Amino acid sequence: MSSKPFGSDYDRFEFPCRIDRVTAGHGGEALLILGSEKNALLDCGMAYCGPKTVNNILKACSSLDYILLSHSHYDHIGALPYIREAFPQAVVCGSEKCSRVLPRENAHRLMKELGTAARDLYDPDSAEEIRTDGLSVDRVLKDGDVISLGRETITAYETKGHTDCSMSYMLEPVRLLFTSESTGILEGENYIHTPLLKSFSQGLESLEKCRRLNPEYICLPHFGMLPAAFNSKYFEMFEQECDSKAGFVREMVSEGLSREEMLKQYIKRYWKPEKLEEQPFEAFEINSGHILDALIRYIGESENV
Repeated sequence: MSSKPFGSDYDRFEFPCRIDRVTAGHGGEALLILGSEKNALLDCGMAYCGPKTVNNILKACSSLDYILLSHSHYDHIGALPYIREAFPQAVVCGSEKCSRVLPRENAHRLMKELGTAARDLYDPDSAEEIRTDGLSVDRVLKDGDVISLGRETITAYETKGHTDCSMSYMLEPVRLLFTSESTGILEGENYIHTPLLKSFSQGLESLEKCRRLNPEYICLPHFGMLPAAFNSKYFEMFEQECDSKAGFVREMVSEGLSREEMLKQYIKRYWKPEKLEEQPFEAFEINSGHILDALIRYIGESENV
């Protein structure tokens, strides 16, 4: 991903209100929303940089009231155990499905495995333990639930597609929408990655939900702020890329390729070395298999309509 896709003067982490980027390493963002009365952290970033993330939060504020989870993946919640320990009063908020996923033993095992791969890639000299204790949700959020920070509010919206537990958040009154990965990740001005691991149909439904919210500003996961003039184009590009990926997989299905052969072709087409800035290849490979399966199901659904 180009760090300056909208020109050398564009700052994708310049926010329209009091938000500090407290991200402490590659792979996952952590954004601190400073309210008039209370503070909220949106996602936590990777486990390997958990202590540094805590230090960044403490530099910006002395108290943390809420931790909002966009979904249950290791690059978004890895540092949660460290942040919980530093701010035991903070209420962890996430979807109902997220609350059920986090306690699972296999989820912890996968988070530790991928978290270790990320630590070894991004901070190979680190001996930081990859912890998975304290991975839980205190307050389950449903679609439309509101959290007050004082004069500011945050409304939660279920946006499935990337996962079944994905949520987006609208910060009012500034009308800043923090989208989930269900509506894509910008990787340059001309390409949007569509990481729909569970359902392309649900991803497109989530896109329509976000579009109807008519946000003034959009903050994308793994990217940052979109220029406001780019909002509509972004939504259009997401739809076009979903169609493009479906067409690519439809061609492979018609050629009679096996799933293994299709996965190799998918990775060959979409893997780029610069993606290492955001995720280890192991994670990309696992996700690619899920995306391929979701595309195959989506094509089957379309043909049965």
